[in-house]
Amino acid sequence: METPSSSINYNVLMNTARNTHEDESREELLDEIREFEREREQLKEILGRIGGRNFSRKDNWINVGFLILILLLLFFEMTTEYLPRLISLQIGVLLVSIKIIFMIHSQQRVHHFQFWILNSIEYRMNDMSKRIRRIERNKFADNK
Repeated sequence: METPSSSINYNVLMNTARNTHEDESREELLDEIREFEREREQLKEILGRIGGRNFSRKDNWINVGFLILILLLLFFEMTTEYLPRLISLQIGVLLVSIKIIFMIHSQQRVHHFQFWILNSIEYRMNDMSKRIRRIERNKFADNK
């Protein structure tokens, strides 16, 4: 037969164990949140380097440079007969071709980055799925 003091001690022990388990769960969640914040900051930094403002400024300067070169070529072609028209036309086509190659390269970088992001998301989802299954197993085992 149980004495009232032994049942109180048992309840205190169970509450202490639950509180310890809850504290551990909270710490795990806080660690996960810190890890998420760290990864988010890294991602922001990478996005800024690959496709952020600096890249768009660089792209704008390249576009302006090509436009100025083509307009200067057209202007000198019209005002002076320094270059034959056929060579001027060929230089213009070459500049436009270089611009198209630059655009293809830029798009390729974007697609590579998108693939990297999607691959990282898939990896994290699989990792989280494993953790959830493990937590559910532990929770189910604790409830028994």
